[in-house]
Amino acid sequence: MKRSLSALIASLALTGAAAQAANPLFSDVLTADPAAMVHDGTVYLYTGHDEAPDNKTFYQMNKWLVFSSTDMVNWESHGSHMNVKDFKWAKGDAWAAHTVEKDGKFYFYTTVRHATINGFAIGVGVSDSPTGPFKDALGKALVTNDMTTDIDIDWDDLDPAVYIDDDGQAYMFWGNSQAYYAKLEDNMIELDGPIHKIDIPDFTEALHVHKHGEYYYLTYATGFPEKTSYSMSKSVTGPWEHKGLLNELAGNSNTNHQTIIDFKGNSYFIYHNGSHIPDGGSFRRSVCIDDLHYNADGTIKRIVMTSEGVDPVK
Repeated sequence: MKRSLSALIASLALTGAAAQAANPLFSDVLTADPAAMVHDGTVYLYTGHDEAPDNKTFYQMNKWLVFSSTDMVNWESHGSHMNVKDFKWAKGDAWAAHTVEKDGKFYFYTTVRHATINGFAIGVGVSDSPTGPFKDALGKALVTNDMTTDIDIDWDDLDPAVYIDDDGQAYMFWGNSQAYYAKLEDNMIELDGPIHKIDIPDFTEALHVHKHGEYYYLTYATGFPEKTSYSMSKSVTGPWEHKGLLNELAGNSNTNHQTIIDFKGNSYFIYHNGSHIPDGGSFRRSVCIDDLHYNADGTIKRIVMTSEGVDPVK
């Protein structure tokens, strides 16, 4: 049963402690653009770190953070596992990222602004530990803006997310305004073949792929301010059948960035909003977690965003 928020507030009032709901997850640090990975019975949560002093300044993001949990409620902070300065070829903007494990190594795919090639680019960090530290695996960008010229913007190479299929083949998905995917080599740090476009309706950004049962799911931010939509397929490369909205506007945040995992028999929708008290917003965001449920036909029920969050699991 969900914890009663009113009961929690009353209990904390009696002890003189400050009431803090389960969502957002962290009250002491601003977190955004979540990506989660399950490894050896532990969930590792990777986030960006909003450092803008107010909600008028635009994004100020210089590093990424990592947390871990074995019950989805109690989280241990491991600090910053990587800084944008670790990519010597980048000049700033530690934006959305994603981590996967292969053959005992952990690969961190992320968005940064390139120092010498106009636009955003995708870099890859690598570590022997899920909590880092990570180092630049290539010494250069994996994808740069001059490799994706279908639309005339310099921010279409955002939000990399990697999915390793059942046969071991890894795919990277990314984009803004135009969605892309490409195979990765076995070494996880080179593209294996051409970059492909994905045709999905009203795509903005935040591509993420997961599999549940026999279906692959492509979730992404749509519109602006952003909601979350999803599509389904029997193949990781599509064709994708659009299924509609999954998550509504994320509070007072213009962006909406999701990751979806299964853990200990439950499914979770991890996202951010601007609910940090007292000064949250579009440039000062916070990560939240709510339950995700599937229908019998494989479609996903609309997410119910809560302040209580999720129950602990054993």
